[in-house]
Amino acid sequence: MNFNNTPIDKNIEIVDLSLKIDDYLIISDLHLGYEESLNKEGLMIPKFQFEKIIKRITQIKQSAHYKKIIINGDLKHEFGKITRQEWKEVNSFLKFLQDNFEEIVLIKGNHDNFIPYITRKLDIEVKETFCIGNFLILHGHQLPKNLEDFNQDTLIIGHEHPCISLRSGERVEKIKCFLKGEFEGKKLIVMPSFNFISDGSDILHEKLLSPFLKKYSIDYFEVYGIENFEVFPFGKIKDIIKISRQFL
Repeated sequence: MNFNNTPIDKNIEIVDLSLKIDDYLIISDLHLGYEESLNKEGLMIPKFQFEKIIKRITQIKQSAHYKKIIINGDLKHEFGKITRQEWKEVNSFLKFLQDNFEEIVLIKGNHDNFIPYITRKLDIEVKETFCIGNFLILHGHQLPKNLEDFNQDTLIIGHEHPCISLRSGERVEKIKCFLKGEFEGKKLIVMPSFNFISDGSDILHEKLLSPFLKKYSIDYFEVYGIENFEVFPFGKIKDIIKISRQFL
């Protein structure tokens, strides 16, 4: 599998649903164990996601031989507990990372309250934030109280699971996407989810989740859609909304 690395800004590239900075691969919002949660709600979805995530990461890593990986929050799905599926899959996933990467950085998301019980046994630290040069990586579910203390000029968050819906007559297709804009004088890059059960939250029609996006208008954010391993620059949100209204 050949991936077309697409620059989203200086010294950072989109590679499928991940970002590349130096030799770091960054992915966000895996939500391992999501199927078991849906099964308990009466939605009988087979447990397919774990193997697909492993395969996708392997394909991306083979494309450029990344040595380090960052998981930008929400490694698991359930908020207040660890389910049997989560315990099994998180353990297996972290061991897979240890076998394939020289460095593993886990950033805590709002779903990761019990992750330290697992990571401690594997000697992996869970961090609130992580910096690479001018990039500050954090999950994005809350605004840090000391953001002004960081000198980095670009923020990278997950949490939002952004996607956009494209309409063609009666047909509606959701496409995962990256967002690029500004937040309080800093550049802001929002990552799509690296899970394959849900496309995410439609930024054109659904309520925004992250306080980084709810505080100001996102009309001038740029959208980079991801479909079948390819990157599609869609332009600014305000222009997408303008065009989409012509087809209503």
